[in-house]
Amino acid sequence: MVCFCFLVDQSKKVRRTKPAAGICSRCGGGASVADMKTATRFCYVPFYWKRWRAIICTFCGAVLRSYP
Repeated sequence: MVCFCFLVDQSKKVRRTKPAAGICSRCGGGASVADMKTATRFCYVPFYWKRWRAIICTFCGAVLRSYP
């Protein structure tokens, strides 16, 4: 079972961003709306994709709010 943990990974990519009103509650940086894509891979072969929208900080990269 321990080997299975090393064979599965998940990567997040930012597809597009637009500026948004507001500031980050963690660092005080600006916020932007981003279209995100998450890919789950098994042995480097992707088998599940999910696209979602999130408000992220432009300075520290924290996800402040996510939408399905």
